[in-house]
Amino acid sequence: MRVPFAVRAGSLVVAIVACAGLVGRAEPPQGGLQEALVRVWPALASFYAERVRQAGIVGSGLVVVSGGQIAAEHHEGFQDLGSRRAVDRDTIYHWASITKTLTGIAVMQLRDRGRLRLDDPVVDYIPDLRQAHNPFGDMAQVTIRQLMSHSAGFRAPTWPWGGDRPWHPFEPTRWEQLVAMLPYTELLFKPGSRYRYSNPGVIFLGRIIEQLSGDDYETYVTKNILMPLGMHRSFFDRAPYHLVSHRSHSYFRTDEGLTEARFDFDTGITVSNGGLNAPLPDMARYLAFLIGDPSRAAEYDVVLRRATLEEMFVPQLPATDGEGGSGADVSIGLSFFIERHGGVELVGHSGSQNGFLSHLYLHRPSKTGYLVAFNTEVTSKQRGDAQVTRQVDADLRDRIAAALFAPAARN
Repeated sequence: MRVPFAVRAGSLVVAIVACAGLVGRAEPPQGGLQEALVRVWPALASFYAERVRQAGIVGSGLVVVSGGQIAAEHHEGFQDLGSRRAVDRDTIYHWASITKTLTGIAVMQLRDRGRLRLDDPVVDYIPDLRQAHNPFGDMAQVTIRQLMSHSAGFRAPTWPWGGDRPWHPFEPTRWEQLVAMLPYTELLFKPGSRYRYSNPGVIFLGRIIEQLSGDDYETYVTKNILMPLGMHRSFFDRAPYHLVSHRSHSYFRTDEGLTEARFDFDTGITVSNGGLNAPLPDMARYLAFLIGDPSRAAEYDVVLRRATLEEMFVPQLPATDGEGGSGADVSIGLSFFIERHGGVELVGHSGSQNGFLSHLYLHRPSKTGYLVAFNTEVTSKQRGDAQVTRQVDADLRDRIAAALFAPAARN
């Protein structure tokens, strides 16, 4: 790949890339943003690498996306501690709940094609849902829009017991298992009245996608989102054989030490919640699509029209810190969170599962965003039940927002 302009300091790189091979045809970052990246990236990458090492995170990757391509990146640590294989741009991370944004886009595709309306009752598509108990009225009160905005009233966990033994399935494997739970499921508040992050709600969205398309969820999203965006090394659940060697292992670190999590696991029926695995360059293609580029409108509109994407970024109701979104000023849109940090508005989503933590953010005024993935969940009771990896993620967000997004917004 031809890189006509780069700043290097040790293993960190800032590259304004001229060729289109990595993410696609695009213009390089312009003027102020390019200059800002050159100026602030060495310090940002150094801060990030130091925090990763201090926290005891085994491996991590960070990319900034601007002008439709990766403008800066840094990789730190190992994808497999046992073999000492370092992380790199080919490392495949598990993106967990960031999958929910793909599910939301799939629903909006079907909406734009006239297959559903967002305010349709979910029971029109999933009659089994009538078996759940709604103490506030009829289950027909629950709409597709409420599932997308986590306001339908369902509990947070998919499977409220088990899963803690090595012989248990990682998640329920069949739709029938969820149906069997419905008579024991009740809504916790009146649908549409407030926010509560809910994994079952997104499984129901995945079921609607399958019912209307006739495809398994994984097949539909691969055909209608991943393939059109050129995300050819992305997949759901267990890795294709030729990609297994690139899949990152994952870990839990506590005050007692480091343990390895399940490798190459299957999210089962919860795939629409959190089944996506992908390397950072593929996720950069996805983030470039979310950011948008008028010169690629025809290409991107095949996946979803820009106006529809912007509709997904409109706040629906206040959300809660630590439940999908982050910070004191956070709202839920349609499958995306809208957050304000230090006066900077960001659209994004986080992911956390099986030792992996990740975040996707886009800053619309500067048409820039970033992705970060960690393969180790670090917690410490000695530090007051500290969520160490989550704190690294939050500190990195605040640094990037202050150093890169805030100045860009002022300009």
